[in-house]
Amino acid sequence: MTKTLQVSCVQMHWAKSLEFNIERTLHYISQAAKAGSRVVLFPEANLTGYHLPTVVELDSDHVNQALAKCCRTAQEHDIWVIVGTIQKTKDRFLNIAHVISPKGDIVHEYAKINTAGEDEKIYCRGGDKLSLFEIDGVLCTLVICRDGRHPELYRIPAMAGAQILFHPSSSSDEIEAVSWKRTSGRAQQPIGPNSKIFHCVANTVGMGPDGKMMSCGSSFIREPSGLPLAEAGFYQEEMITSVLDLSRADRSYIHDSMKNPPFLAKYWQEMIKDMIARKDLKPE
Repeated sequence: MTKTLQVSCVQMHWAKSLEFNIERTLHYISQAAKAGSRVVLFPEANLTGYHLPTVVELDSDHVNQALAKCCRTAQEHDIWVIVGTIQKTKDRFLNIAHVISPKGDIVHEYAKINTAGEDEKIYCRGGDKLSLFEIDGVLCTLVICRDGRHPELYRIPAMAGAQILFHPSSSSDEIEAVSWKRTSGRAQQPIGPNSKIFHCVANTVGMGPDGKMMSCGSSFIREPSGLPLAEAGFYQEEMITSVLDLSRADRSYIHDSMKNPPFLAKYWQEMIKDMIARKDLKPE
């Protein structure tokens, strides 16, 4: 297993076209590889965008073609890539993060569990599994945006050994709400202080087409103490990068939770077992 892992997080606009999004995504895959990163994380639904009234009108074949381009580019640049789409199913849509290996294969997929906002609640339903996967021998987990407010979704994978939480997000909201989020701290609260694992967030920026909604920005990479290693701004598209010293992710708070109080210990083990049994199910 590697001792360090260089990670890049890309901040992109949340309400652009599929064509614009794929062009910017391929650009940043190349830029992350040139920077020496082993992994590049993109925001929630970065390929389709997160403006749901537009997204639900997209042709599914075009979405899958965009995803295939990402796979080819990941292979070309020998880099792990985590991208997002909103995919049509038999009943509504799923908000999915796709983990692409340096060989160009989609090796893991996770569907957002807790939908957020009026449009997403109308068009989408939640997934039914937790995320656990390996990058170069390092166990990792995923949540999407609002899922980060539900600690069990990343703490149970951390109990199974995950040292890094990848957290794609699109914190788009009414302008007043976004201002409040910035003033109060962040849309995503750092999880290191309750888990002692790394936390990598790729958020969105920009205004919606009607000028009523905007997104928070403030992507970050934080080490297990909660201290920032890299942070992005409020408004602009950009990429941030940091090297993770994996020895810092000792999961000490997670280990304590698994033992104390003693009466819960057996239940944690049962949940870990059930989570591992479901981790490779395809969201559908």
